[in-house]
Amino acid sequence: MSTESREDEERTGDEGEPETPESGATETPENGETETPENGETETPEGGKAEAPARRRPRRSSREVPASSPSGSASRRRPSSRTGGERAVEVRAQAKYVRTAPRKARLVIDHIRGKDVEQARAILTLTTRAAALDVLKLLDSAVANAENNHELVADELKVGRAYVDEGPTLKRYRPRALGRATQIRKRTSHMTIALTPKE
Repeated sequence: MSTESREDEERTGDEGEPETPESGATETPENGETETPENGETETPEGGKAEAPARRRPRRSSREVPASSPSGSASRRRPSSRTGGERAVEVRAQAKYVRTAPRKARLVIDHIRGKDVEQARAILTLTTRAAALDVLKLLDSAVANAENNHELVADELKVGRAYVDEGPTLKRYRPRALGRATQIRKRTSHMTIALTPKE
């Protein structure tokens, strides 16, 4: 064979085989990311397009209840306190900033809780404590509110709720020996009495 035919065979043999790098690795971009089309479809070697896999929805736990379901709305509702019939009328009177310590006023007001109006007046009249006068004035005010505003009779009422809350404390100072001063706390009270009809 001539030298020209041998060169032609070598050229055709070189063109038929694809060039591969010596290390046997495929080329990748410098940043290490593979390019994907914008629509999310991948190309197949046959020339067709394969659709991207659908995303899975997160599972809903058994504790979660949709707001539209009747069971969820019923569980959020509070049970009604009314068992039927009309609510009892309650007449309230309140005295604020009374110059009496709450601890001393509670000793008096505890005696009349749950008593009838006439019985409560008798107890307060015979009580020797100074807070009894303030509580008696408050009881008379509650009875006047019931008679004028709600057209109720005093003989048909009883003391339903009676409590004393602590008000602001006035701070005063008294001079003492060696140029010192000690603090005096003058406490105040907020008294409340609520009258309800007898059963």
